[in-house]
Amino acid sequence: MAWRLSAKPALARRAAEALTALIWLTRYPVGALIRPPVPQLASAVWAFPLAGLALALPACCLLLAGLPASVAAILAIGAMVWLTGAMHEDGLADYADGCGGTTRERRLEIMRDSRIGSYGVLALLLVTGMRIASLAELARINPWAAAGALAAAASLSRAGMGTAMAVMGPARPDGLGRAAGRASLAAAGWGWALAAAVFAPLVLAGTFPVFAAIVAILACAGTQFLLGRSAARRLGGQTGDVLGAMQQAGECATLLALLILAGARPA
Repeated sequence: MAWRLSAKPALARRAAEALTALIWLTRYPVGALIRPPVPQLASAVWAFPLAGLALALPACCLLLAGLPASVAAILAIGAMVWLTGAMHEDGLADYADGCGGTTRERRLEIMRDSRIGSYGVLALLLVTGMRIASLAELARINPWAAAGALAAAASLSRAGMGTAMAVMGPARPDGLGRAAGRASLAAAGWGWALAAAVFAPLVLAGTFPVFAAIVAILACAGTQFLLGRSAARRLGGQTGDVLGAMQQAGECATLLALLILAGARPA
């Protein structure tokens, strides 16, 4: 009985953290489902991959709707952009623009500017184009592989955001990076475990070989590590824009790795 009573508050806390992840990372109207006090975002990083899955589900349905591969890929990526309010794309563009600054202070100032520059435009075109092209090619070969790849990429790339919140301090004394709090390595680790678990049914079903799944995880983590190290050197820490850029880069790397290593061939 005592175990059951103690388990209920723990489950309620985990549910609140999962809802917090959805509130911050998506546009799903779930705010009314959570009761105060709302958990700090840092405590919800383990659930970031679950938010990624929630975003990928409608997009996967579009990939499986029988549309031409290129059209399905554009609609799928468009759906995810809409469901996030282009939050991560905005972060990618701002971070790319900020890289053009000559000092840390100037970079942070540029990143806060609502206007988009040439670096930001090019980054959006290249990364979004690569995401669509990789997904379209996977959909042309096997729509189920494309759907699985998108679900895995959406989950893995958001697990990496949680890791950045655990190992990188905020670059500003205010802003999202400071307000979100410092995540624990344990919570970030659970996020990676959940994201990696997305591959289990895909491997068991023969959609992807184990080797492709492992390399995709390493490609996502490696890409995000390099971007995070660059941000630490240029800015002195992470910001909301840095987290968004890491998500975009990780998702792109995952999709590209799965396209290259899936081992599928056109019929």
